[in-house]
Formats: sequence, structure tokens, C-alpha cells
Amino acid sequence: MEEEKRKKTVWLNVLLFILTVFSTFFVGIVLSLNFKYAEVADQSTQLGLEASVFTDPQIIVLGVIYAAVLIGILLGHELGHYLTCRYYRINATLPYFIPAPTLIGTLGAFIKIKSPITRKQHLFDIGVAGPLTGFVLSLPALFYGLSLSKIVPSLPREESLIFGEPLLLKIIGGLTLREVPLGNDIFLHPVAFAGWVGTLVTAFNLFPVGQLDGGHISYALLGPRSKSVARLFFIVFLVMGVFFWVGWFVWALIILVLGLRHPRVIDEEAQLSASRKILGFMALVIFILSFIPAPIKGYNLFDLLRQFRF
Repeated sequence: MEEEKRKKTVWLNVLLFILTVFSTFFVGIVLSLNFKYAEVADQSTQLGLEASVFTDPQIIVLGVIYAAVLIGILLGHELGHYLTCRYYRINATLPYFIPAPTLIGTLGAFIKIKSPITRKQHLFDIGVAGPLTGFVLSLPALFYGLSLSKIVPSLPREESLIFGEPLLLKIIGGLTLREVPLGNDIFLHPVAFAGWVGTLVTAFNLFPVGQLDGGHISYALLGPRSKSVARLFFIVFLVMGVFFWVGWFVWALIILVLGLRHPRVIDEEAQLSASRKILGFMALVIFILSFIPAPIKGYNLFDLLRQFRF
């Protein structure tokens, strides 16, 4: 019965996926156009989406590659959850992609788990499978994309968006790029930007809160004590919203909506295996490497108040 219902609703998954392909491709075109002409962007060159852009093979190919890499990372993340659910015979939907006219072309993807997760081992495995898969897929995108990225003269801060760098990007950049001179910035290749988005999504999902992936992992490892960790992160989000990026206020609101408490499992006193505890430690390391305090720089609360000061 459930299988028949899944087949009847799969059209929505397919439709959202196709729309996300188009939305990420369009953003990929914009990213590729800016990347191709990055060296002259500081000369007040106005880059627009003219019809000729869509006949430039290099721009089109880069746009397709960006969309393919980003969707591949997001799909890998969600399939990590979905296939683990299937392995444990837990009912879950296929991934739903969310197309959106944003800086990256999508608001991500998700699956809906329709039956309760009752075992601690199942909870941990489902929670950790997505971020690990997404992180592994982001690594080659970052290595390859950074090796092709450009070092260009810095634009005035008020004329450009400056993206924050996770620790992982700094490490890989140190291995693949020559030293960046003062007065210059790294202009990311579209593939590297897709990898950057992948690490950002991984970090967001690993927050140890509620029913996020990190919340599943935290509850499986700490049990009811994980609620104290979630409370701490709620306070951290508020502080980071003031000093780093106002978007953390949105995350604080999401936490309130999702709730700090995680649903209980029936074997709450059971201990996870040593191998799973090691994977839990790896998830923490991945979170540290992927986390970006200010995904977009210059948008903390004080910066915005200065902009609106009369």
C-alpha cells in the first residue's frame, strides 16, 4: 500500500527536481559569466545576461557543471539518509528538492521520514549518513574548483558580496593556490562555489539541534543530555547573529519551531558501538571544518544598523 502511494506522488519529486535543475543552471550561468570576466570586473564593467551569453559554449558548459555538481552533492546527502532508511525498513520519501531564485539556485533538499525511528543505532546511522556523504562529495569539488580559481584585485566591499571561508576551504586553498597578495581576493570557480555550498549545507545539517542530522547524532550519543547542547546552540545563534551574520537569527527561529527536544527511542540505555562513536567524532571534526561563522561577510547586526542610520 505504501509502495503504491509512493509511486503516485513521485511526480512531485520529479517536478521539483527538474525545476531545481533549471534554477541552479540559471545561477550557474551568472556565476560562470562573472568568473570568466573576473579580471575586468574591477574596471566598472557591467556584466548582464544578454542573449549572447546563452550562445557562449564556455558559459553554458560551466553553468551545466555547476548545476550538476551542486545537485550531485545535495542528492548524495539525501540519498545517504534515504538508503539507510530503506536498509532499516523505515518508511521515507524520495528527496524533495527546493528550487529558489537565491544566490545558489536552491534552498536545498530533504526527505520525509514517515515512520518512527525507535532504535538508537538506526537513529545514529540515518543521521550521520547524509552529512558524511555530502562532505565526501564536496571534497573533490573544492580541490578541483580551487585549482582553477582566480586571484583578482579586490573590489570595494560595498560593491561586492564577500563569502566567508570555512576552515576546510583555507586548508585546501593553501594546498592548491599560490599565496594571495595583499589587495587581492580569490574568485571561486563555479565548481569550487558548488563545493563551498556543499560544506555550508553539511555544517547547517550538523547543528546538534532537534531533528536536524546533528540532533539525531547528538541524541544517539548523549541521550536526554542532548537538550542542553541544543539550548546552548540557541544562545550561540543569537550571539552570532549580532556579531557575524543576521541569518543566525533565522536559525534561532527555526530551532524554536522545530523544538529543542528530540523524540525518545525505546532502547535509550543502549550503548553505541565503538565504531559509531568514532563516526560521531568524525562528524564533529567535519562540522568544525565546514562551519562558517559569517557565510556572507558584512551582514551582522551592527553592519545593518549602520546602513540604515539616517
